[in-house]
Amino acid sequence: MTATGPLQHIVCLTEEPTEILYALGEGERVVGISAWTVRPPEARAEKPIVSAFTGGNVDRICALEPDLVIGFSDIQADLASKLIARNQQVLIFNQRSVDEILDVILVLGRMVGREARAQALVAGYRTRLDEVRARHASAPRPRVYFEEWMDPKISGIQWVSELIAIAGGEDVFADRASGKLAKERFVSDEEVIAAAPDVLVASWCGKAVDLDSFAARPGWATIPAVASGRLHEITSELILQPGPACLTDGLDALEAAIHAG
Repeated sequence: MTATGPLQHIVCLTEEPTEILYALGEGERVVGISAWTVRPPEARAEKPIVSAFTGGNVDRICALEPDLVIGFSDIQADLASKLIARNQQVLIFNQRSVDEILDVILVLGRMVGREARAQALVAGYRTRLDEVRARHASAPRPRVYFEEWMDPKISGIQWVSELIAIAGGEDVFADRASGKLAKERFVSDEEVIAAAPDVLVASWCGKAVDLDSFAARPGWATIPAVASGRLHEITSELILQPGPACLTDGLDALEAAIHAG
C-alpha cells in the first residue's frame, strides 16, 4: 500500500509512535526510528536509526525530508528545538496515563487517515484492560513497589501505577505517580522499607536488573517482597514505553509478577 495524504514521511524519535503507526497499517510512512525500537521487529530491520533516548542526529533526520517528526516529553526538548531551528515540523506528545496513551493512538490515526482503525484498536485495548481488571476485582491486592531506576531510586510513572491497579495490585507510591518530572517520584530506602511491599517489580530503563542486589540494600531484607523472594524484572521496552506495548505484553508481565506464587 502506498501512503497518501500530506504525512508521507514521518520520523519517530521514540518507540511508541513507530509501533502505533505499524499497528494502524501505516508503517510505510515511517522513515526514521529510535535506537531503542524493538516493536515491531520489522521496523528495526527496515528503518534507519536516527535518534537515541534524548538526542539524535539532526543532519540525518533532515536528510530524510520528513513531513513530521514525533517525539516524547521534555526529555527530547533540546533535540526538538534543534529540529525546529532547521524548519522541521515537530510534534511532541507527553502522554502519562493510560487514557492519554489511548488518545495518542486516536490522534495519530486521524493524522494519517486511519481514524476507524485507530478507534478499533483503542476499543480492543479498552476491552482487554476491562477483562484484566475484572479478573482481580474481588481478590486481595498485593502491595507493589515498582522501581524505574535504582540510583536515585525512582518509583513508577503514572501509566505503570494505573496498570498495577488494573492488574490487581496496589502501588505503594501511587500518590507520586502523576509527577511530571522524575524527581517528583524519587523514593528513599526508608520510605520503601516503611511501605512494606509484598511484591517488587523493577524495570531499569535500558539496563538489566540485578535482582540479587535488592537483598543487599541496607534494611531491605525485612521487606516482605525481599524476604519472600517476590522480586521480578520486566524489560523496559514492554512497560516503560507509553504505547501499545505497555497495554498488552507489559500488562501481562505485570499481572504475572503481581500474582506469582
